[in-house]
Amino acid sequence: MSDISELQSRIANALDRIGSGLDYLGQAAPESEGDTAEVLALRAQLDEERTANAQLEDRVRSIREKQDSTVETLAGEVERLTRLLATQEETVARLARVNAELRSNNAALREAISAGVAEPHLVNKSMMAELDALRAAQSADRAELDSVLGELDAMIDAAETGGA
Repeated sequence: MSDISELQSRIANALDRIGSGLDYLGQAAPESEGDTAEVLALRAQLDEERTANAQLEDRVRSIREKQDSTVETLAGEVERLTRLLATQEETVARLARVNAELRSNNAALREAISAGVAEPHLVNKSMMAELDALRAAQSADRAELDSVLGELDAMIDAAETGGA
């Protein structure tokens, strides 16, 4: 990109020099037919340089537009992946919390059973923790499926965009 900018700058400087030379030649009366031919040749070169400059400007513009669209696409992808990661982290944290509670309740239930005391509230608490663990696992599975579906949608969109 810097090469294009440098070339564009050099061409613009050359055009300025040619233009100032033409202005000088336009003010001075041509002395002979050789001078007129030289002026015509310089004008032809000036027109060629202007055309080349316009083509370079079009190329630079198209490169910038392509770069901007690529940046927008990548920013959207980063945003989508960030949301997906946040959902995954939330699900994993919930799953870890529920599993820790389940281990704690099971340990308390084992102690009560070894002591020969059957406490119904410990059984209920353990069952509720197990249900929460199952729900958290189901939620984790759902989040994983959503991420796979999101990736598939992104791949399909990319394939449709690339194929079109």
